[in-house]
Amino acid sequence: MSTRYESAKEIFAAAGVDTDAAIAKLKSVPVALHCWQGDDVTGFDQDGPLSGGIQTTGNYPGKATTPEELFADMEMVMKLNPGTKKLNVHACYAIFEDGEYADRDKLEPKHFKKWVDFAKANNVGLDFNPTFFSHPMQKDGLTLSHPDKEVRDFWIEHGKACIRISTYFAKETGIPCVMNIWTGDGFKDIPADRMGPRMRYKDSIEKILSETYDFNLVKPCVESKVFGIGVESYTVGSAEFTLSFASEHKEKCLPLMDNGHYHPTEVVSDKIPALLCFFPELALHVTRPVRWDSDHVVLLDDETKEIAKEIVRSDALDRVYIALDFFDASINRISAWSVGFRSLQKALLMALCTPNAELKSLQDKSSFTKLMVMQEEAKLLPFEDVWAKYCETCGVASDLSWFDEIEKYEKEVLSKRI
Repeated sequence: MSTRYESAKEIFAAAGVDTDAAIAKLKSVPVALHCWQGDDVTGFDQDGPLSGGIQTTGNYPGKATTPEELFADMEMVMKLNPGTKKLNVHACYAIFEDGEYADRDKLEPKHFKKWVDFAKANNVGLDFNPTFFSHPMQKDGLTLSHPDKEVRDFWIEHGKACIRISTYFAKETGIPCVMNIWTGDGFKDIPADRMGPRMRYKDSIEKILSETYDFNLVKPCVESKVFGIGVESYTVGSAEFTLSFASEHKEKCLPLMDNGHYHPTEVVSDKIPALLCFFPELALHVTRPVRWDSDHVVLLDDETKEIAKEIVRSDALDRVYIALDFFDASINRISAWSVGFRSLQKALLMALCTPNAELKSLQDKSSFTKLMVMQEEAKLLPFEDVWAKYCETCGVASDLSWFDEIEKYEKEVLSKRI
């Protein structure tokens, strides 16, 4: 492999790319691994079905059903995959002990101590998400935008509690915590009032953000949505709403874009450099929308590569908080995690191994003929050997032997779960 990498390194150098620097840079970029892939977004605070625009399909055996099982599965994923990780946790993954239970408006840092212990043991940071779904207080498809003040107040207190928990995460790990506010609020059919729910939603989020926190430690975000199951006709937190809200509150809030939460002809890759013109930082949830926000496993597809290109071209790897967001219950869940994580890592490394400075120069000189030629030639640079070297430096397999480990784990661990 050393010989192949040295050859590839020379080829990339001739194109103006330092592959050693690219590898070193990528190793410093954290990507958040989402806990909800491991148990189909079930969580530990309720036994009912998913509701509120969330749906997981499939019944592949071996699903994690306890915190210990979920930790073991996530640890396996981290061991098999290259790069720097964070863990992304939903509030419904609170861990209660000795018969204790706290509803979502009463959650405390102590209910997430095991997550902090797990993060510290694996030397990773933690991100967090209030859970505004799968709960009796999600009434009529609404939470923070509900006309009933009692309902809104419950969820406002939940959001405030999550800010306090996010502060705990950041202080304990020494790594800033991205806290994402997303609700599936909306209506199945055409509403009589579109503005009213949005004004209530705006007021509710502002009340959540009135909780004291250090913006250097906690990064609250607002995430948009096009539509969801049961809210096909109207979504309160639309792209226009959340982007405007983040812009008005940029001293305490970031915009978060999920590339499954837009119309089919929209691409988040084009939105990234647009938002970076106005926001010091922004956040992403990277998924694969096959028809809508279907949360398929991330692959090395065109849009994933374009998202990575735009982050790198914008010199924004330290300004964009990247997280994965998908949940596939039809295949081995650890394999799903690994394919998604590796696909995003490959896309980022490809972007770092692209002669971006030369391509930008050609564009600025209006040398569009040569630009097209160079862009196409860059696609054939020997990336595989650079990827193998990157995996080697991270101490993981670049070939399919990582999947052998998953098959062994499935046989020895997952298959024995009830």
